[in-house]
Amino acid sequence: MGLVKIADFDPVQSLQSTAEVTVGVELPEGVDAIAVPIRAGSPAPDSLGLDADALAAAGFAGKRGQTLVVPGSGGPVQVAVGLGSPETVDATLVRDAAASFARAVPQHTALAMNIPAGLAIGADEFAQAAVEGALLARWTFYLGVAQQRGGLVSLALVASDADLDRAGEGARRGRVLARAAALARDLANSPAATLTATRIGEIAEQLGAETGLQVEVFDKDQLVQMQCGGLLGVNSGSVEPPRMIRLRYEPDEPTGRLALVGKGIMYDAGGISLKPSDESHSQMKNDMTGAGAVLAAMTALRDLGCRTAVVGYLMCTDNMPSGSALRLGDVLKMRNGKTVEVLNTDAEGRLVMADALVLATEEPIDAVVNIATLTGQCLRTLGTEVAGVMGNNPGVVAQAVAAGATVDEPLWELPLLRSYRTQLASTVADMTNMGGPNAGSITAALFLEEFVDGHPWAHLDIAGTAQAAADRTWRNKGATGTGARTLIELALRFSKPAADTATPDGAIRS
Repeated sequence: MGLVKIADFDPVQSLQSTAEVTVGVELPEGVDAIAVPIRAGSPAPDSLGLDADALAAAGFAGKRGQTLVVPGSGGPVQVAVGLGSPETVDATLVRDAAASFARAVPQHTALAMNIPAGLAIGADEFAQAAVEGALLARWTFYLGVAQQRGGLVSLALVASDADLDRAGEGARRGRVLARAAALARDLANSPAATLTATRIGEIAEQLGAETGLQVEVFDKDQLVQMQCGGLLGVNSGSVEPPRMIRLRYEPDEPTGRLALVGKGIMYDAGGISLKPSDESHSQMKNDMTGAGAVLAAMTALRDLGCRTAVVGYLMCTDNMPSGSALRLGDVLKMRNGKTVEVLNTDAEGRLVMADALVLATEEPIDAVVNIATLTGQCLRTLGTEVAGVMGNNPGVVAQAVAAGATVDEPLWELPLLRSYRTQLASTVADMTNMGGPNAGSITAALFLEEFVDGHPWAHLDIAGTAQAAADRTWRNKGATGTGARTLIELALRFSKPAADTATPDGAIRS
């Protein structure tokens, strides 16, 4: 049939193949391009070979995001990289600057970057952000001629003696974070014919053995016994069997317990409610971005010394039309016994996650967070650069928003208006899977809330940020794998939310 199937894709090798990162006080041999960070209003170092007038004549003023390639004679190419004002330099700026540097010299594979002194952030933060930016900007996923798109082989950071240890630790953390984000991208960009529900279960088992996770993979027969009617109903039109994957990370003496639930629709045709044949339909291999983000995030927890115990659920299946597919008007019985009248088979993500939310809250947890490419209305509300977040607990929502801000995957809270719950009313079941024509992101969240049994909960809708139309700083065109670094940061900084902070029924928070 001519399908490209990467049967020999080795996720463990993928984790270990990230570019080599080193930190030292001198520039190592073999570097073919070096970034020279320059602050606005500051003179360029003599090594650049250009004074302020020459830089100004070339249009370079040290502003945020500016780059200027200065070819060398016999030595590495130098790239002036603008940092703006020293007091405004933060991790987001450094991450973007390192990415701009890496993109400015796409033919070079051995890069280096100086860590300047006198900035508003420490050498550890600078190093971490620089590694993330450079490695993610040069990440590739390509199924064409071998080596047609080259990646990055090595990245060297040059620090002072005083900053060497801190920079080394920051660089190590940056490599772990970039590795996780790259894995999330690999998964989200894999064709559906390659990355089936069965295959992602196998990958999770391989990665779990490598990264200290306990992994359980549940097949269709087990899902029937567990009464996971949502996942089974969505799967009924597919020839590929479903899988629920449960991951556990358990540190010694955990400081909190967090559950993560990821939507894993390996390909979303819409079921009987078939999607139109347009570009968005061709992107539906990325409808498992939520599950990919959970898996990728959890592979990083041990290496980052996470003190939170985390359990993750990946709810994986295709959503396909066929003679056996879920029909409009069918009623599903979910894990918690609630019945759902299906009014639109393309509102399937909430069905598969509902079962996992119930399972997650059946064990001791302090909070549960789900992540999904859930609603087109969230895309239309917030666009492609901001994801939506809703929840029943301000503390959990605030922690999610803070995590997204730290890693530059911004979240914006939408109101969880309980008065809209009436839109999910059914005359034949406990509820429908679809609200009215408006506020679809909110009614989808209200549906999910029905399955958390009052536990502190937040819902991340990443429908808008899961796909990028073009390269931008460290973000790459295609499926972005967004959410992995946000979930890592959330787990690292997680604290048990106060039990009395649940939002009153119908309330709106500013």
